[in-house]
Amino acid sequence: MTCASCVNRVEKKLGKLDGVEASVNLPLESAHVKVPAGITDEQITATVEAAGYKARIRQSPSHSHAHEHAEDASGGATQSNHADHGTESTAPGGDHLQHGGTASQLKPRLILAAVLTVPVFLISMVPAFQFAHWGWAAGALALPVVTWAAWPFHRAAAINARHLASTMDTLVSLGVIAAYLFSAWQLFSNPRMTEHPGMEGMEPGGLYFEVAAVVTTFLLLGRFLEANAKQRAGDALRALLNLGAKDATVLRDSRETKIPADELQVGDVIVVRPGEKIATDGLVIEGSSAVDESLVTGESVPVEVGPDSKVTGATINTSGRLLVRATRVGSETTLAQMARLVSQAQTGKAPIARLADRISAVFVPVVLVIAVLTFAAWLLLAGPSVSEAELRAAFTAAVAVLVIACPCALGLATPVGLLTGTGRGAQLGILIKGPQVLEDTRTVDTILLDKTGTVTTGRLAVDNTVAFDGFTRSEVLRLAGAVEAASEHPIAHAIAAAALGRISASPARMPATGGSVRSPEGQDDDGGRLPAVEQFRSAPGGGVAGTVEGRPVLAGRTGWVQENGVQISPAQQEVLHTTEASGATAIWVAVDGTAAGIISLRDTIKPGSAAAISRLRALGLRPILLTGDNAAVAAQVADAVGISPDDVYAGILPAGKVDAVRKLQANGAIVAMAGDGVNDAAALAQADLGIAMGSGTDVAIEAADLTVMGNDLGQVAQAIELSRRTLATIRTNLFWAFFYNAVGIPVAALGLLNPMIAGAAMAASSVLVVANSLRLRSFGR
Repeated sequence: MTCASCVNRVEKKLGKLDGVEASVNLPLESAHVKVPAGITDEQITATVEAAGYKARIRQSPSHSHAHEHAEDASGGATQSNHADHGTESTAPGGDHLQHGGTASQLKPRLILAAVLTVPVFLISMVPAFQFAHWGWAAGALALPVVTWAAWPFHRAAAINARHLASTMDTLVSLGVIAAYLFSAWQLFSNPRMTEHPGMEGMEPGGLYFEVAAVVTTFLLLGRFLEANAKQRAGDALRALLNLGAKDATVLRDSRETKIPADELQVGDVIVVRPGEKIATDGLVIEGSSAVDESLVTGESVPVEVGPDSKVTGATINTSGRLLVRATRVGSETTLAQMARLVSQAQTGKAPIARLADRISAVFVPVVLVIAVLTFAAWLLLAGPSVSEAELRAAFTAAVAVLVIACPCALGLATPVGLLTGTGRGAQLGILIKGPQVLEDTRTVDTILLDKTGTVTTGRLAVDNTVAFDGFTRSEVLRLAGAVEAASEHPIAHAIAAAALGRISASPARMPATGGSVRSPEGQDDDGGRLPAVEQFRSAPGGGVAGTVEGRPVLAGRTGWVQENGVQISPAQQEVLHTTEASGATAIWVAVDGTAAGIISLRDTIKPGSAAAISRLRALGLRPILLTGDNAAVAAQVADAVGISPDDVYAGILPAGKVDAVRKLQANGAIVAMAGDGVNDAAALAQADLGIAMGSGTDVAIEAADLTVMGNDLGQVAQAIELSRRTLATIRTNLFWAFFYNAVGIPVAALGLLNPMIAGAAMAASSVLVVANSLRLRSFGR
């Protein structure tokens, strides 16, 4: 399939089968088909073949009790028999993802075309390069270009012709063949035409080998760039599935053995050391630790786990050794389900039929009719006896019509604009997936921002320190920092870092971690180091303890501190509630067995977020904050960056993000979504415009339409601005290309334009298009 009209044709054909619903996806080259029990696989593939394409049905790894299979139509289809079960999702198998055909097939054609076109162009256009009988040399060099290199266009034109349809390919194919055959006819009818350098029979008619070659090369370049963008769409799933652990250490007969992760069975006991990925979904049976789930949930704070806690495959064990019993393996795991979500979202996205294709559906037949009428009219006017000169004049006028109409500028309008726009984007750290994306940025009116990693940094930092009677804030932070410095836990890192920062700042001034309390006797000014800790011990999920400067210090969660005999007064309990209600994470600090204070930590907001959100508003977008955190945290972040309280969706799980996008879409919003976690991938694919933040995971980046490599939300606004500018440029290009054709065709039909000038005019329209596109290079300077 080459363009939107192909997609429509396959969908229409399949839809004619009784009770069949089909959704065809152009980038994935697959179709997703819902089929009633009575229809066989052969009927489906035969129907696709009747539409002029090839298809194969693909078995897919699926739920054991479901009967589902997938089909690769000049792409593929996923069929599921309602009779059995009625699931529609299948994670595309590896075989389909590796197809990578198009770009690698076009590359050799493009290289050959470019290598041969340069000499043809120079010999034909620059007298200094000409030699005796140069016309024959140009013809010989152009032959492989118009035949082998232009083959994809000829083939598509032929397939379309069988169905009495026409696309851009039809015009390209006809224009190229006409220009070449006309030139060859001229040369054979007058072999001495280019006997001397500088001669190109200045009488009507000339040679257009260079027109044929240049058109082919430029259009192949456009196709190649597009194929590259398409190919990347399929990589999302591969990236998702690659996130999982590759191997697992299992306990068998109390011995540890390493096996590939895909050989795991339900019930296997897996050993997970600190820093390792958990291989599959399971239940902790021994050990406790903090698990970093940010890859899967996108939430910043690691989750404390202990015996009987559920854990998810592909999350990272940060601190303790765990024994996990596998509960779900293979295609049943959370990760595999996410992969299915992404594949469904990708398959369901119908590409907007391209403007140039829509126009060409009308334009092509009209041009062909005009060319035939021109030829006929000239012959009629010549009267009953037609001389060779008159025949040549008639043919010349008809070819001039085809050549001036040959949509070179039209074909260039999109790829060159896209090339310059994406090129400039790459310099600014913005990656645009393809032409489709540009159209989407124009219509988007709502943008969903994932809180963690997009609006906030996703890293905890100390927000405030409260000291109880007999202690100062700086003392509480310094002693807690000393004990926490020995721990690996992310919360510990944040407290130790804040304490160090407090020390290296002047003793009189306490940085943003909590007001300005002068510490007694300046005792913490000890050369910028935290005091040493002795007898350090840590309780995963509880806290840490040790002796600092001879005093026993505890830092940890409420329950654990109380278990260690620390009394907490109602007033202190009240402070804890206030802290936690504001959405902060609270850590108790106890010194000499009494509660000394509470340190609160929270996810920090990125410095540029507020400014970026007002820029998005200026672009006409309504910002909405989306987070898995509680409502208190969400409201506080929204308030800090200027998002209205009604536009906050809190407590949303990964699958809920896709629903949030769908709900907005159902209410008529055109939704953009910015996120960075694996948990955002499905929502990014579902959104009309998915924007991945570059600090994020490969999966999010692959599922998105736009990727910004930096961490700044301001880049998201810039990416939308650039895409809109690029689209505007492409539209101007299309206008100029058509304007040329509209003026040129009547002039050519009247015989006032010899094809050489038509070729030059066409080249000029192409140059104009290129020059207009190059203006994008100054964007953002």
